Amino acid sequence: MTEIKGIKAISEVCDQLLEKTSFQFVALALQNEVGPDVQWHYASGNLNDKYKRITVRFGKGIAGKIISSGSAMMISNFPENIIGKVTDYPIMLAEKLVSSYAVPLFFNGAPKGVLLVGKRERYTFNEDEQDIVKESASQLEQVLKSHLIR
Repeated sequence: MTEIKGIKAISEVCDQLLEKTSFQFVALALQNEVGPDVQWHYASGNLNDKYKRITVRFGKGIAGKIISSGSAMMISNFPENIIGKVTDYPIMLAEKLVSSYAVPLFFNGAPKGVLLVGKRERYTFNEDEQDIVKESASQLEQVLKSHLIR
């Protein structure tokens, strides 16, 4: 697992995102340095610590899909209209999320992380909210560039 020194700076960005919006959950996932697996490293507004034990393969789960595609993903009414099985979305199940919006974090031009926000009710994230999440993702990219131990 990638060790992160700047967890305080990461928590500040995530906690601010939670405070200045109506989101109920904010989480950060990173692709492991070795291998294709993706793990959730930080969460705010979480119901439990299950997120810490969730590891998904590249291309699987929300985090794996975002990293493999390099593009954002929105779910408005989980588990309706999802691609794949309900069990392919462990973060949604662990946190009882009904809606989520997730964006990729880029390092050296490649998607290597995910910032996810969610709500425990049916919801469609508007353009302003999407922009706020993207702005926070940019802040996290800067924090992580200076804090990831290589």
